[in-house]
Amino acid sequence: MYKIIYVTGGARSGKSSYALRLAGNYAGRVFLATAEPFDGEMQHRIDRHREERGDGFHTLEEPLYVERAMASLPSGTGVVLLDCLTVWAGNLMHHLETDGAVASRVDALMAVLREPPCDMILVSNEVGMGVVPENAMARRFRDIAGTINQRVAAAATEAWLLCSGIPVKLK
Repeated sequence: MYKIIYVTGGARSGKSSYALRLAGNYAGRVFLATAEPFDGEMQHRIDRHREERGDGFHTLEEPLYVERAMASLPSGTGVVLLDCLTVWAGNLMHHLETDGAVASRVDALMAVLREPPCDMILVSNEVGMGVVPENAMARRFRDIAGTINQRVAAAATEAWLLCSGIPVKLK
């Protein structure tokens, strides 16, 4: 049985670095990136993440259809590190018009997690610890991201919360 490891925390909490350390224990590492370089600042972030992970990963970039990327993993893949579900949630909101279309993408991810092709590490921001957002779009994003987080955490065999760089085991 393959492991599903969920890693969450606030922005800049150390969750991506922790996930990279977990993935470092595997041969055949695949990094599944969900970010799109829609401006110079985002491109800089993507470049920084590429430098941080170095040459030790085969990188797949897929902003919407992560289940398709997982269906086309290279032979010998031991782990997929998906970073991150929060960015993916934003992509879904941006590219898909209805909540039903968003839900269908989330359902497709959950189907993969029911029968993962290898061990998986999924990174996401914890979005539910702040104030209620003042506008409808931000509240919708929080709700979508929170629902994704709950569903993935429930499916996970391990769950970690990063706080100030310190991993706390949730399950």
